[in-house]
Amino acid sequence: MNSKTQNKVAIGGLYGIAGFVVLILLALLGFILVSGVPQLSWHFLTAPGKAFLKGGGVGVQLFNSFYLLILAMLISFPIALGAAIYLYEYAKDNWLTTTIRTAIEILSSLPSVVVGLFGFLFFVVKLHLGFSILSGAFALTFFNLPLLARSIEDSLRTVSDVQREGGLALGLSRWETVSRVILPAAVPSILTGVILSAGRVFGEAAALIYTAGQSAPALNFADWNPFNISSPLNPMRPAETLAVHIWKINSEGIMPDAKAISSGSSAVLVIAILLFNFAARYLGKRLYKRLTSA
Repeated sequence: MNSKTQNKVAIGGLYGIAGFVVLILLALLGFILVSGVPQLSWHFLTAPGKAFLKGGGVGVQLFNSFYLLILAMLISFPIALGAAIYLYEYAKDNWLTTTIRTAIEILSSLPSVVVGLFGFLFFVVKLHLGFSILSGAFALTFFNLPLLARSIEDSLRTVSDVQREGGLALGLSRWETVSRVILPAAVPSILTGVILSAGRVFGEAAALIYTAGQSAPALNFADWNPFNISSPLNPMRPAETLAVHIWKINSEGIMPDAKAISSGSSAVLVIAILLFNFAARYLGKRLYKRLTSA
């Protein structure tokens, strides 16, 4: 077999493997969407769940998922941004930065159930926060922080050193160069990483079972006082998210229409994550064109 034939065989094998992976992905997505989309309706998306009766919805769980996501991103993004700027723009390449990067790699590879158990022992039990949105947001911060910090650091790495040298040559300080030159140039990549990490956090379940709880108490959406227990904005109330709801109804089996609710919830979760990914690509391209005048 000559080199050209070997090259064709190798390329064909790679295309075959890639096509097989794509087919598996399409089959999974197709199964979830085909079985779940017929269950979707405005009532399903807005009505509260029912434990022993048919016709319940996922309105409260859907709100809890977005609320937890927003709180987790508000906590984790500033910390990740500061850590990434320090590691890439200020820190010297020594044993300390190597240790920090190794710790980030270890944290990013931890199973989510381990993060959930840590959150249960520390936030729920030790800090007496109980099963609450705040405990879940802190657990998701530990889950998301390493991935987000590494993503932002990679975004800063894509900015050419010529821009750093140009800013310093114009008399800007190191911080002015970072804040006025480097960060605007890296915004598209940073935004893409943030939205993709948000999609991963949105579908998380194991870390929230032990921190945010498995119950969704009745909420009064006319009461926006965060100090009232029935308020949707109360961060100290337990909050069952959409991913936890899917796990719960399949493990308990007490809903008469558990299969329909599970299928519809899975479809909503998949559609939301797909929207996160498409939004990341679209906004990243738009921002890149706008900021680079391309």
